[in-house]
Amino acid sequence: MQAEISLSRLDSAFSKFLVQRCHLTNETQKQAFESIIARLSYAQSQGHSCLLVDEKEQAIILASKLADNLGKQPLVLDNDQLYLQRYWDYEVQLANSIQQLLSQEQSFKVAPELLDKYFPKEADLKTNWQREAAEFAVTHAFAMITGGPGTGKTTTVVKILALLQELSVEFTLNIALVAPTGKAAMRLQESIGQSKDKLDCSDTIKAAIPKEVVTIHRLLGASQFSPYFKYNNKNPLAFDIIVVDEASMIDLALMSKLLSALKTGARLILLGDRDQLASVETGTVLADLSAALPKYTQELKKSYRFTGLIKDVSIAINEQKAELAWNILDQSVSDVCLLKEDLINYIVKQQLAYLELIEKKANFIDIYQAFNAFQVLCATRRGVFSIEDINTRVLKQLRDKQKIKGRGEWYIGRPILITQNDAALGLYNGDIGICLSDSENQGRLFVGFLLADGTLRKYLPARLPYCETVFAMTIHKSQGSEFDEVLLILPEKVSPILTKELIYTGITRAKKSVKLLANKSIFIVTVKNRVLRGSGLVKRLS
Repeated sequence: MQAEISLSRLDSAFSKFLVQRCHLTNETQKQAFESIIARLSYAQSQGHSCLLVDEKEQAIILASKLADNLGKQPLVLDNDQLYLQRYWDYEVQLANSIQQLLSQEQSFKVAPELLDKYFPKEADLKTNWQREAAEFAVTHAFAMITGGPGTGKTTTVVKILALLQELSVEFTLNIALVAPTGKAAMRLQESIGQSKDKLDCSDTIKAAIPKEVVTIHRLLGASQFSPYFKYNNKNPLAFDIIVVDEASMIDLALMSKLLSALKTGARLILLGDRDQLASVETGTVLADLSAALPKYTQELKKSYRFTGLIKDVSIAINEQKAELAWNILDQSVSDVCLLKEDLINYIVKQQLAYLELIEKKANFIDIYQAFNAFQVLCATRRGVFSIEDINTRVLKQLRDKQKIKGRGEWYIGRPILITQNDAALGLYNGDIGICLSDSENQGRLFVGFLLADGTLRKYLPARLPYCETVFAMTIHKSQGSEFDEVLLILPEKVSPILTKELIYTGITRAKKSVKLLANKSIFIVTVKNRVLRGSGLVKRLS
């Protein structure tokens, strides 16, 4: 954090605000204190929960009378880590909640023959990782099941839930399935439904596994105008088991609030890929928990879906073998390669499939699936090769080719991404919709969203919460999604946000095909850069 940083106006204003309220009288110390607070504010904006400070800085912080180690002042100095009080509190609460989970004894013991029923032996595996994860999760109140794409995290957790229900013969377990975003929830709901159908168990056991997956905000009872939730440590959730998918996306504050709302005796199972991007907000919670609690981390190591070059290049990126990853992309002429065609022409060509279905007045599900088969993923929001740049240029060309008509903000065929949760409307950050003409309502425009159960929900454009056009989306926003083909675009300049986790996340959104547009030097630097965030969570749990 000592490297040169670009402070925002908020960083500067906040540091001046605290300087005015500190007890320092020496001007040199005031200036040093202002610099420390500005750096802390900047660190917070970059996802760090704390800032490392040396002994000289610690003395200045304590002399300010605005810090203690008890969480009763605006700042908390915890050994050599400086926190804003709120984030220190989140971290302590989360660590305490985890410790409480770890202290809970579980009475369930699972017989080998019952495990064999759900996890038959696989001839090509010395170790059945799914079976091991299931046995651990059944006998512990807390478990993290991690693994890359296609390793069967959802399949495994559905079998775990069936096992737990078989073992709980006296009562039906109250189970909640949740995900951080609406899109991730919809995907999990689809996967859960498919996995349930394949279970070798009674209909009664299957019925105990919920059909619906909700967002964490909805589970906790989000209020539109408040940061507080209906369910908390004083009003806990009633569920016996909570399964959380895409846990790598969950920030420190939300994870802390979720765990504080668990009732005594509840089980928690976190699913996720710890190698993916960390949350947009503060923390790298899943990675920190995995590092601190390796015993409670069950990694699934066999991929049943990801094979071939997508798997090869994603492994090379994850292991930071930049030259190898580039060579795979550069030398391939298959569906995993560098983009050699004109960028905008290529994107426009891919968008024609769903637009032609709109012209033919096809049903919404077919239109939605055709659009969702291809997605452009960018690293940045603004600048050359950003989502702003790509969305503007693609829309212009589609209009020039008369594939999209209308010059206003809303037009037939506009794909949009919800960027703000609206519990009242049932729309959440990450939901994708398409604007169409309603033949049943005199051609009036509506925006359609496909629900997890395959039904269509319509909204008037004016009713929607904040949203943006999504011919291209950021890699961050793509987490929890899958597309048949992904076009991954890196910017022209090196940026702190460019990390190996970013590229790995983008590439693993693709099921069949990946194309990359990037300068080799930018790609190499990106793969060699990792997400490193300041946090005290590992230390607290270790």
